[in-house]
Amino acid sequence: MQGTMRRGLGGVLDRVYLAGGVLAGLFLLSIAVLVLLSIVSRLLGIFVPGLSEYAGYAMASSSFFALAYTFGTGGHIRVNLFLGKMTGTRRRAAEIWCLAAGSFFACYLAWFSVKMVRVSHMLGDISEGSDAMPLWIPQIGMAAGSVLLAVALVDRLVAVLRGAPLAAGQTSE
Repeated sequence: MQGTMRRGLGGVLDRVYLAGGVLAGLFLLSIAVLVLLSIVSRLLGIFVPGLSEYAGYAMASSSFFALAYTFGTGGHIRVNLFLGKMTGTRRRAAEIWCLAAGSFFACYLAWFSVKMVRVSHMLGDISEGSDAMPLWIPQIGMAAGSVLLAVALVDRLVAVLRGAPLAAGQTSE
């Protein structure tokens, strides 16, 4: 993404990353609603089971759905201590190495997040809270967000390997 919308598959992916960002925002709103509902229900003396757990699930989903969008907009914390001092071919090689390492770890996380959902579903694993939620349901947010991040990193790696600028405002010298 890096500040501009692309055409073709890249443009479709940019819209998918944006949808992940929108979902992250919606989950943040749901946290606010759940916390307010929890406060009001306590004040009224009404017990609503699972509110804290649902807020926790929403927080995890929000965090993971936001990863790809945040990466695409350059919002992740980057260690520019060394990269900022490099130029030209050395900078490009270091960026490619970082993107390749990030892609590897993101794919690893995505693989095992999806596997975790499958195993939880297969075992019928449920939460220990009063809601007794099947755990594979809230785990889907983490898995989907992890897959989106992996796709975003691999997409960016391929783009840089094909000659895209390293970052907004930089040249690929």
